[in-house]
Amino acid sequence: MIKQLQLRINLHEEGKPNGLLYKAAYDLDVKSSEITGIKILRKSIDARKSRIMFNYKVEVYINEPMPETSAYVFDYKDVSKAKPIHIIGFGPAGMWAALRCIELGFKPIVLERGKNVQDRRRDIKAINQNHFVNEDSNYCFGEGGAGTYSDGKLYTRSLKRGDVRKIFENLVFHGATDQILVDAHPHIGTNKLPKVVQNIRETILKYGGEIHFETRVTDFNIKNNKIKSLTLQNGNELDIEKVILATGHSARDIYYLLNEKNIQLQAKSFAMGVRVEHPQQIIDEIQYHCKGEQRDELLPAASYSLVNQVNDRGVYSFCMCPGGFIVPAATANGEVVVNGMSPSRRNNEFANSGIVVEINADRDLFKYEQHGVLKGLEYQKDLERLAFTSGGRSQSAPAQRLTDFVEGRLSNDLNSTSYQPGLKSAPLHSLLPKLIGGSLRKGFKAFGEKMHGYYTAEANVVGVESRTSSPVNIPRNENLAHPEITNLFPCGEGGGYAGGIVSAAMDGERCAEAACV
Repeated sequence: MIKQLQLRINLHEEGKPNGLLYKAAYDLDVKSSEITGIKILRKSIDARKSRIMFNYKVEVYINEPMPETSAYVFDYKDVSKAKPIHIIGFGPAGMWAALRCIELGFKPIVLERGKNVQDRRRDIKAINQNHFVNEDSNYCFGEGGAGTYSDGKLYTRSLKRGDVRKIFENLVFHGATDQILVDAHPHIGTNKLPKVVQNIRETILKYGGEIHFETRVTDFNIKNNKIKSLTLQNGNELDIEKVILATGHSARDIYYLLNEKNIQLQAKSFAMGVRVEHPQQIIDEIQYHCKGEQRDELLPAASYSLVNQVNDRGVYSFCMCPGGFIVPAATANGEVVVNGMSPSRRNNEFANSGIVVEINADRDLFKYEQHGVLKGLEYQKDLERLAFTSGGRSQSAPAQRLTDFVEGRLSNDLNSTSYQPGLKSAPLHSLLPKLIGGSLRKGFKAFGEKMHGYYTAEANVVGVESRTSSPVNIPRNENLAHPEITNLFPCGEGGGYAGGIVSAAMDGERCAEAACV
């Protein structure tokens, strides 16, 4: 017999070796010896009250064996001599597009401007230590895209866009912990993602796909509303039949190229702001009600999710990284961009999160109208150059104490930080456009009322968080092809159709299905 039920256990029960077993036996009124297995379907923490509870959704197997295998089988076959589909970009969208092509019997040929994960590490080290950005290999560009060196957060609201469980199972198949199958807010961790990415690459190559690193596409050669060939940075031309464009939200050269060729693009709303860093203990104390004490060892580093409306404009937390690091995410020299990541154990002493403001492409960018559909991109660039200048013309980032930012004064000194290139005190409150700075200042005050202790001089505000999503949409029709270029399939975050690892992976699968017909 199999019974599915919801269980709530406290910290004391969670710490017992067989706490879940005894709780299930009690709730089902059976002997614990009759339970042959418990499969955890979902796990979350309820810390809204001082008595913290763990919520479990489980399947309990009574007097019958529990199956050990997954319902998902990844039966890849050799496609080395099959019809090719070209994929530009090897982030989550491009990776899952390639895997799906193999499942459908087509040969993926991936063109990735950056390096593989191993070689990419040296370029990331150069950003942190030498303040030099390799414009083809950095935190955004390279094998696995921006997701490789990130928290690996897998939470998504895009449940109707594809099979979310399949994406998770595929990650486990390629080496991710099976804990991601049960956690309410799963993540993999920046220390474990590179190996998962490498395993996916090896699967694609094993079954006949091709992956060409350090291969940047510089031109589309179009005839009769079709891309006939691609020009590469070495001058070579590559004939193609169909191409999936999965270049990510930071491949600005692609937007410029499409715009120069008068290929239809659309300006898109997005969000920009700053990254805020607190000592992790402050967030733990607020969320776990443990003022002045360390959190219980059974509890993970606490996170938060905040949103507030300021003059009918959303101000909200984005990509919150408990126990994490702030990292330099610029894709060119002369700009400063910050992002966040966490290791799998989330055991760093700091917590950071993007706090961003909605930017409406129709009403907020009138000063940039001369740039047409690229006005949001140019707005982004201006703020990133401003951050570079105010940070000391290096990858050091401009920063203020949180209270100084809100109260409009320059910080005489700054708190310790996880940001390796370093911080430089700067008046971000006056440097940021009023649209962003004013909204953030009101938003922070509201957040302090929702989370008592959040508004503190012990937190730093670090600028700028500007790459939350693409400010440009590459349109596509009901067949997922561009409405003008019939063999071009815009995909993932770069096309404006995803907002994270899982949604990008699902969109990659959908675009592969559309292209493989």
